[in-house]
Amino acid sequence: MRPGAFFGAMRPLAIAHRGGALLGPENTAEAFAASSAAGTDIVETDLRFTADGALVCLHDADLTRLTGDPRRVAETDLTTLRTTLPGLLTIDEAITASAPLGLLLDVKLHEPRILNPILAALDAADALPRALLGLRDIDLIAAARKLSPEATILALVPDPDSIARARAAGADWFRLWQGDATPERIAAVRQAGMGSVIMVGQPRSMAEPGYPPFPVGRIDFDGIARVLALGPDAVMLDDPRLLLSARAVTGPSSI
Repeated sequence: MRPGAFFGAMRPLAIAHRGGALLGPENTAEAFAASSAAGTDIVETDLRFTADGALVCLHDADLTRLTGDPRRVAETDLTTLRTTLPGLLTIDEAITASAPLGLLLDVKLHEPRILNPILAALDAADALPRALLGLRDIDLIAAARKLSPEATILALVPDPDSIARARAAGADWFRLWQGDATPERIAAVRQAGMGSVIMVGQPRSMAEPGYPPFPVGRIDFDGIARVLALGPDAVMLDDPRLLLSARAVTGPSSI
């Protein structure tokens, strides 16, 4: 496992999903600052291209959920997006606002063309050692590894049993949804030489059997206790204070 800036940190690491979406407006400097003040280890944010080629921190492909505006991010220029979302961050601003925390960049596109500008921005800010590239496609993981042998890559692939494929492609960390996280899969991630990240909540709008009855990023204290019992290396959630409180009670491990 490529530890990057996280070697020796207390585990499980607390990753603030969408920057800490329950502590401030999602994917904003305000949320980053609140998560930092709470003691989080890593802030996660999402990356998409605008119509004029800027990399911005937005989760959704359009603005409907956040503003009621149906326009697509990829079809809207940066200036217009900033008018609609004043707290919008570019990748350069996210790198600055997240320092000195770890920064997980959830790359929403599968096209390899997005990799070079991300790596260039990280290199320019000397932020690659504290960054994780969250990639959703095995081929994209392989492309990123060829471009940057030093990058730390988190596999955000949908198949929870693609652990060996993700490792072979060059991933250092592997994400499991809470409903898919089992002792066997956590052990398989570790045996493959990767760090394990549990994403709490579920990737569905309606609760289904086997998944926790919470939307993505949300969890309660009972759920946190069950997650900690699995022994992951990191947990991603909207309110990192839940994990940090539980970690203080159970006693973190250092690896």
